[in-house]
Amino acid sequence: MVAASPASPQATNEFKYRECDMPAFKIILAAGAAAMLMGGVALAQGKPSAAIVAATADPLRPDVDKALDEERLPAEVIAASGVKAGQTVVELGASGGYYTRMLSKVIGPKGKLLVDVNGLAARPTAADGIKAFAAQYPNITIVGDDYLTFAALPEKPDMVWTTDNYHDFHNGMDTAVFSKAVFNALKPGGIFFVEDHAAAAGTGITMTKTLHRIEPAALKAEVLAAGFKLIRESSVLANKGDDHSKVIFDPAIRRHTDRFIMVFQKP
Repeated sequence: MVAASPASPQATNEFKYRECDMPAFKIILAAGAAAMLMGGVALAQGKPSAAIVAATADPLRPDVDKALDEERLPAEVIAASGVKAGQTVVELGASGGYYTRMLSKVIGPKGKLLVDVNGLAARPTAADGIKAFAAQYPNITIVGDDYLTFAALPEKPDMVWTTDNYHDFHNGMDTAVFSKAVFNALKPGGIFFVEDHAAAAGTGITMTKTLHRIEPAALKAEVLAAGFKLIRESSVLANKGDDHSKVIFDPAIRRHTDRFIMVFQKP
């Protein structure tokens, strides 16, 4: 594992987000947290709720996942999403289930987590692993669906969640159709939460296969075109030390890439 640089914001518990519009889901702010207005965009600092912190401490989480927490800052990332207890959340491309257990705990017994494993078709071992531990979490349901229709979802969710996957969706599907399908699948006011690896400005979608990155502006444009509003961005996973020139699996940058978070809402 590559140690986090002391200069990297990923090695701290700093949490910043940008409010782009009145959000559907408010982040719980720490007592006394200051807010200021800059260029019409409110900047604030806040901390994850007690429920989110408790979810990261779930004793059922494997040590291999917990070992990544210092780099991935899951509590701050989940807080940025605005997910709440009792909500129905669809997780796409869950990989090994790093966020799955925590999301299950945050939404609680009255919530529903629909984990779509179709995105793991090329990784059957990962899909089998999620199916195995899902039995320990009563609010998890495994679903398999077409990402271009989401016709198999049993209900309209409050949130569709995907981390480090959107760039890969470009490598096997029409993401304009995909984004519109997410839009149609969500409840009115529903949230599309996206976190991904940033590509250099001006590269658009040209690095999705080679470096496994996507330019934030390109992703934003695609999702907005589907009808969403961008309501919030977070820089909690930003890393200015990443020059965007390396593939995300390069040992020199692996798990320390410059990543961005965007929170979209269906009007």
